[in-house]
Amino acid sequence: QVQLVESGGGLVQAGDSLRLSCAASGRIFSSYGMGWFRQAPGKEREFVAAIIWSGTSTYYADSVKGRFTISRDNAKSTVYLQMNSLSPEDTAVYYCAAKINGKFGSDVERGYNYWGQGTQVTVSS
Repeated sequence: QVQLVESGGGLVQAGDSLRLSCAASGRIFSSYGMGWFRQAPGKEREFVAAIIWSGTSTYYADSVKGRFTISRDNAKSTVYLQMNSLSPEDTAVYYCAAKINGKFGSDVERGYNYWGQGTQVTVSS
């Protein structure tokens, strides 16, 4: 079983930056693929970014490409989401997710085996 705990959310102004963290339990974090998803009020959860086990390949939704960066530190069992140039459209609960097969990235929820509880990001205009 893997437990994921997100942190780093908060209230910021448009144009600001935030870095989300997701700390994972378990000794085989380094083999997992990791992803970030988000869910805005009244909307379905959507893919944001993903990273394979080694960190050598990353994937992004078009809406965040060039503004967000996903990275991981396997020694710390932590994945990060650096978010720059935030806009009110980025307001959502952000979820961290882990997939057992870490060789490939995935932008679909069903590809992930474990989920965190989420952290709220609110961007004011």
